[in-house]
Amino acid sequence: MCAVVGVYGSENAAKIAYYALFAMQHRGQESSGISTADGEKITLIKDRGLVTEVFDESAFEVLKGRCAIGHNRYSTAGKDSVLDAQPVFARYLLGEISVAHNGNLVNKDEVRRHLIERGAIFQTEMDTENIVHLIAKSDKDHLVDRIKDMLGKIEGAYCLVIQSRSKMFVIRDRFGIRPLSLGRLPDGGWIVASETCALDLVDATFVRDVRPGEMLIFEEGKEPVSEQIFEPDYRPCAFEYIYFARPDSIIDGKNVYETRVKMGRNLAKEQPADVDLVLPVPDSGVAAAMGFAEGLGVRFEMGIVRNHYVGRTFIEPTQQIRDLKVKLKLSPIRYLIEGKRVAIVDDSLVRGTTSRQIVRMLRQAGAREVHMRIAAPEIKFPCRYGIDTPTQAELISTRYTPEEIAGYIGANSVRFLSIDGLTDALGRDRNYSLVSFDGNYFAGGCAESTDCSGRSGV
Repeated sequence: MCAVVGVYGSENAAKIAYYALFAMQHRGQESSGISTADGEKITLIKDRGLVTEVFDESAFEVLKGRCAIGHNRYSTAGKDSVLDAQPVFARYLLGEISVAHNGNLVNKDEVRRHLIERGAIFQTEMDTENIVHLIAKSDKDHLVDRIKDMLGKIEGAYCLVIQSRSKMFVIRDRFGIRPLSLGRLPDGGWIVASETCALDLVDATFVRDVRPGEMLIFEEGKEPVSEQIFEPDYRPCAFEYIYFARPDSIIDGKNVYETRVKMGRNLAKEQPADVDLVLPVPDSGVAAAMGFAEGLGVRFEMGIVRNHYVGRTFIEPTQQIRDLKVKLKLSPIRYLIEGKRVAIVDDSLVRGTTSRQIVRMLRQAGAREVHMRIAAPEIKFPCRYGIDTPTQAELISTRYTPEEIAGYIGANSVRFLSIDGLTDALGRDRNYSLVSFDGNYFAGGCAESTDCSGRSGV
């Protein structure tokens, strides 16, 4: 899960990309980067850190041009270094190129091994670098044909924004696993971004979602050219609605906030709790908790205060830092909780370590009973498509029943939304990627002996 943005045909391309990345900071906190093209050269600035830490006013004196692409990194592989930040820039036979990628290539190791045998030298562990090498080593005469050649060699989930010195190419994999939206800027330029919240911030008008299997080509003085590269097999990722996306975003035509409320309502139907009040785990559990409380007819309270100056714990790279940040991040309100039977609603349960600390905090605040309700099914399979769920052995639901999980985290009960309840909330008008719940690795196989943790890409 990363954020990508592409801006074309705007005098303020770099600043628009900056603000779009700022709006999508929740999609990656490890590094940020922007590259611009002015028709003659590509200029790149990237570093570790948040968007506001990487860029200042001096950066925009350098980042000139009417085309900009950008990236916020959430790593599923590689090392936390500036080398693994994106976009990835290279000089090759046809000139200069810059690539930003959200997703995960499931055949990364096979492709990389083949490229190394052909003499490629890699600087990073990112699968994005495979894309650059495949384009550079293609024997096609034109960049667009080299990109198509590259696309025929990769498998998995990807939203790509590729920049040459004068053009911009945008591609979404045929499954549409990761989201990507197209918008029109007030000055007539174009923007693509992982979430519509980025379009809203820069006053862009939403045009449509980039279609699964589609490539858009942007060129100065022309309308974007669309080409359907692959036959679509539409399977958007359910986790975008459960956790990743901002609640004010619209992902593939569905409002994230409304969908999360529906998950909570369905959870109340399937797994009610006899409690005095319902609390969310802020912030991604808020909408589902509201739906859960509404479904039960029980009082909803923001009984846990979140410190917004601490980043999201799920996407922190080590467990030690995740544990510390839970304490820094969340504080219960004793006045509301003491002596009460409470239901605490969260969006998902992965390892159980964060939930265990939250239950402990509620007990210390005087809660008489604590019932954990999860507005998603049990996560029993690692994802290979751009989510940093751990190996199967680390997933608590693969090792324990809900009753055993309740004992482990110290709750009176733990219950999950069913896959059918999730599907009903998402809408039955399309198939979804539910791989974390049902183990259906549709975009590239997953042998039993393979580590399907998704840690092979970015």
